[in-house]
Amino acid sequence: MLRICSQFVLLFALMLGATPLEAEITGKVRVIDGDTLDVGKVRVRLHGIDAPETDQPCTTLGGENWACGDWITRQVRDRFQGATARCEPLDKDRYGRVVARCFVGETDIGQMLVNEGWAFAYRKYSMDYDLDEKAAYVADRGVHGFVTQSPARYRLTRIKGRVGDDPNCQIKGNISASGKHIYHMPGQKYYERTGIQTAKGERWFCSEAQARASGWRRAKR
Repeated sequence: MLRICSQFVLLFALMLGATPLEAEITGKVRVIDGDTLDVGKVRVRLHGIDAPETDQPCTTLGGENWACGDWITRQVRDRFQGATARCEPLDKDRYGRVVARCFVGETDIGQMLVNEGWAFAYRKYSMDYDLDEKAAYVADRGVHGFVTQSPARYRLTRIKGRVGDDPNCQIKGNISASGKHIYHMPGQKYYERTGIQTAKGERWFCSEAQARASGWRRAKR
């Protein structure tokens, strides 16, 4: 009976177009960016790490910006391009990429990138490389020798209206579709996804008192 049920579940998944994760992926590496590879014909997002975006800058202690994201992509390409990797699939992300832990020989690619300071431990999803990042940070390796945002924070800043220019004025004064004036505080449920369009009359506030005096009310959650 159990075997029949298992066969039915598999057939149902195939009918819906679902593709079960493979046991292992092997193939030649083509580097897309600091944490994304093509392994053979499969697009892989490395598990547990988050590398700076290709266009992401870092800042020297002297205040000069430089293209550290592009530099990291080139470092990863120099190290792994054309090598044969084997990957252990763990999940799929929202873009359809296989999330996997990948190895070249005995080298855990993700761990090596974090150790070199070429990527951050992606603690939102895994603590596997937490200590590796801390060691790289203490040694000022890679991007830890410069001033930079986390890749996740940098991605947010590129979404128009999600992050304000003034760090002291980060309260979001939003106008709903029904015309209600509602402000969102950092940490509230819908804060991150709320974008401010000043052309529509929406605005940033520096304090709750300022928001209330301007006719906005606080979001309930």
